[in-house]
Amino acid sequence: MKTILLIEDNEEFRDNITEILEMADYKILTAENGKEGIRMVKKEMPDLIICDIMMPDLDGFGVLHVIHKDPECSGIPFIFLSAKNDHVDIRKGMNLGADDFLRKPVQGEELLRAVETRLEKSESLKARFTSAKNDVPVTSSGKADVSIDKFISEGREVRSYAKRQIIYNAGNRLGPLYYIVRGKVKVFKTTDEGDEYIIDILKEGDFFGYNAILEGTVYTDNAEALDDVELKLIPKEDFLELMHDSNKVTRQFIALLTKDVIGKEEQLVKLAYNSLRKRVADGVIFLHDKLKTKADNKADFKISRQNLANVTGARKESVIRMLSDFKEEKLIDIKDGNIILLREDKLRTICN
Repeated sequence: MKTILLIEDNEEFRDNITEILEMADYKILTAENGKEGIRMVKKEMPDLIICDIMMPDLDGFGVLHVIHKDPECSGIPFIFLSAKNDHVDIRKGMNLGADDFLRKPVQGEELLRAVETRLEKSESLKARFTSAKNDVPVTSSGKADVSIDKFISEGREVRSYAKRQIIYNAGNRLGPLYYIVRGKVKVFKTTDEGDEYIIDILKEGDFFGYNAILEGTVYTDNAEALDDVELKLIPKEDFLELMHDSNKVTRQFIALLTKDVIGKEEQLVKLAYNSLRKRVADGVIFLHDKLKTKADNKADFKISRQNLANVTGARKESVIRMLSDFKEEKLIDIKDGNIILLREDKLRTICN
């Protein structure tokens, strides 16, 4: 029986949701505020969390932030509840890593469908890890849990790539797990016509290449150095052995895979339903967030117009026209090829 934690300060609504889920044969734990909810998550380790946004003391965003900082809990599927249908709240929740967003009063069928979908995806991800682990012979027993920091620092090979150099192509045989020491990497797919679509932009401290390793397939995407890059190469055998020996590392990579799935779902929705104006605005924000560094929180960044087009799924000429419109509206400025955000808040909330 799957265990669900419901964090909700409204007693009547909490009892109603509990009744619906219990009739569907789920074990339900409840908490009436965010602080109590966090304590219960760490104590009970539920299979899924449903959490209200508007709560006193610690709201739902705070709950999700704390949970995702803890590697023990970060892979637990998380669904937000809210009486508001505010696009900004939905976007904030998804950016923090929420898996779904339900509006109150939620219908029983909608609630159960969301719960079933998230639990099924969670099980699917766990199955991928289990399959990968079972392919690795057990060479040790009683090994202490190893941290990722220690794992990547143990004399790993460091390789340099120049700007625009390909790291791997779709169809290539499996290589190592990659860890970015310095620089940025774009991960992209190409259409049959040769058009490029950027899936993600990764920077210092990010891993990539783990999807193909865990699935045991060839690469299905491409990776290219966006600028001069240094990568640590971790042999796939070492990575899979660590997955076998370390529950902590397994949970961390489950969390990464979950974020990958959510990100790809969001991208598909945007491409299917968002206007060009909205897609370009979202692309500018996406690249700003990805390209800024921890030490440099400036509002400007440099990216080729073609790469921006490849993020939004639009033609370069259309993107350039839309950037010109944003400049006229004083949402951005453009100097020496750099895009400067003047009204980041407006860009983030542009509607279709």
